[in-house]
Amino acid sequence: MSTLQEYKCPCCGGALEFNSSVQKMKCPFCDTEFEMEVLEAYDNQLGNEQQSDMTWDANAGQEWETGEADGLKTYVCKSCGGEIIGDETTAATSCPYCDNPIVLMGQFSGSLKPDYVIPFKKDKKAAVAGLKNHYEGKILLPKVFKDQNHIEEVKGVYVPFWLFDADATASIRYKATKERRWSDSNYEYTETSYYSVQRGGYIGFNTVPVDGSTKMPDELMESVEPYNFSEAVPFQTAYLAGYLADKYDVTDAESVERANERIKKSTEEEFRNTVTGYNTVTTENTYINLQNAQAKYALYPVWMLNTQWNGKKYTFAMNGQTGKMVGDLPCDNKKYWLLTIAFIVGLAVVCFGLSFIIEIFANIFVSAIIAIGGGFLITGIMRSQLKSVGFKSNAADYVRKGSFKVTERNDLFMYKKVDRREKPKNNN
Repeated sequence: MSTLQEYKCPCCGGALEFNSSVQKMKCPFCDTEFEMEVLEAYDNQLGNEQQSDMTWDANAGQEWETGEADGLKTYVCKSCGGEIIGDETTAATSCPYCDNPIVLMGQFSGSLKPDYVIPFKKDKKAAVAGLKNHYEGKILLPKVFKDQNHIEEVKGVYVPFWLFDADATASIRYKATKERRWSDSNYEYTETSYYSVQRGGYIGFNTVPVDGSTKMPDELMESVEPYNFSEAVPFQTAYLAGYLADKYDVTDAESVERANERIKKSTEEEFRNTVTGYNTVTTENTYINLQNAQAKYALYPVWMLNTQWNGKKYTFAMNGQTGKMVGDLPCDNKKYWLLTIAFIVGLAVVCFGLSFIIEIFANIFVSAIIAIGGGFLITGIMRSQLKSVGFKSNAADYVRKGSFKVTERNDLFMYKKVDRREKPKNNN
């Protein structure tokens, strides 16, 4: 005996029934009607969907050869617990994470040897100049912060990164709508057509980085990206001379989740850009399968400065390869409120002056709202200039050139609905 096929309403999820009067499948809950061919095609879409498989070959790094690390020493900060590596010529120094003194613990041992290193291209002079330039043009930055900042104490640190390569096969389903509007003498109409849109294909990623140190703020390290891996060289301890090196305490396996988040986001965005001609597009299901997924271990160059001001810690970082500088700056709250009030007063004067020319400003309440909103908007923009640190939402900088290919395009019309709204009555 065959089993009766049951269809769920794509609109509300209710069980559909065949309606003999319209000769279509109809939802008894929301009254949406569907052609049988459409439901079969939609059911096939859902039946072909799979669970994402984003697993990695997590075997990054190499074993140290006998005697290779003999010239390296381990230093530990007794304040924050940070453990860094330096060569035997490293003098007494301070922690690049919290600026407290660090002490020599002895001969380096353990952990894996990096596969690659990107050598420093920017020297300390460039880092100091970059920090000074980072302060320029920030109107709300307290002057005393610049005066008291120990800018010459910037340190060069090799930061451990796990780098992820993968080829991704993707199939993504979207819910999309198109709208059509018209009116007659009594009503305004909006017709919304609903589509199930399928896109599939391939995209590749190279060297998606994830910071391998818990002491290094992840959002800070993502903010100084991107790095150009084409300038990486096989690791040798000689590159550490004159610099500090952070010792990883997050494994490649523990870093996979962050790499997957960025890869998934970029994959969805690339395929989403191929869905055009709709008023709205919403992702409903994403399938991603990774092939050739593997990780590498590398050291990337970063210039760092930690400083304290008003009891709060501020950390600045510069990409030692490209010179990109980031770091959130403090705000002079007194100056912020003085400027806000000044802009509000100035805009109020302008609005009242324009009231003799433009009728909208004749209303005192409207003028006040515009002046207050404009004042806070201007100083809000100034305040936002003090912020430069944040997580990367995707891995767009690491999409392999020429790897993106769309092999599946299917835009399936599902149903339409018409909303009718009565026109406002003209009492004149």
